[in-house]
Formats: sequence, C-alpha cells, structure tokens
Amino acid sequence: MKKLEAVIKPFKLDEVREALSEIGVNGLTVTEVKGFGRQKGHTELYRGAEYVVDFLPKIKVEVVLAENMLDNAIEAIIKAAHTGKIGDGKIFVTSVEQVIRIRTGETGEAAI
Repeated sequence: MKKLEAVIKPFKLDEVREALSEIGVNGLTVTEVKGFGRQKGHTELYRGAEYVVDFLPKIKVEVVLAENMLDNAIEAIIKAAHTGKIGDGKIFVTSVEQVIRIRTGETGEAAI
C-alpha cells in the first residue's frame, strides 16, 4: 500500500476529487495548509500599505491506496491540478506498512 500526498492550489480541489473518484478512489483526507516553495510568497497592497505574504494557502490531499492504483492516481492528480503556472504543487508518495479500520478491525487493503 502507498500513501499519496498532494499539495495543490485550493481552487483545484474539486477537480482533483472528481478525477480521483473517476478512477475508483473511495476516500481521501483534505487539509488546509500554508507554505511556499519556489513561489516564495508575494507582496500585496492593503489600504495603501504593502505587506508580504510569506506563506501561501494550499490544500493537502492525502490518499492511501493499493499499489496497482498508484500510477493512475498520480496521473489523475497531475491532469486535474495542472495550470502550467508556478505553484501548481507537488505529489509525495510513501509506503504504508499497515492500515486498520477501527470500526471493524479489518486490516490491510480491506481496511482502505
């Protein structure tokens, strides 16, 4: 099993969720996060005063899935989240050793 974490632009969340649903992903976790990469934040003007926004709002989508679904999920996220502009995000993939569904006690892929 693999855990896929994607950090994306907030307005792309619905498209990413729909793309993952279409390939059979049953559930995901979404977190509002802030950060910066090459974008390095930006300067904004508020009531005539300039201020720097160091951390930009992003969305982190987390999905645990079977290895045979990984490539399709990555491809779906890339297609749905791509704008071609800086700050489109990143995808991280890690291994998951064990999953346990608390309600039923199911383990492994049955618990996903």
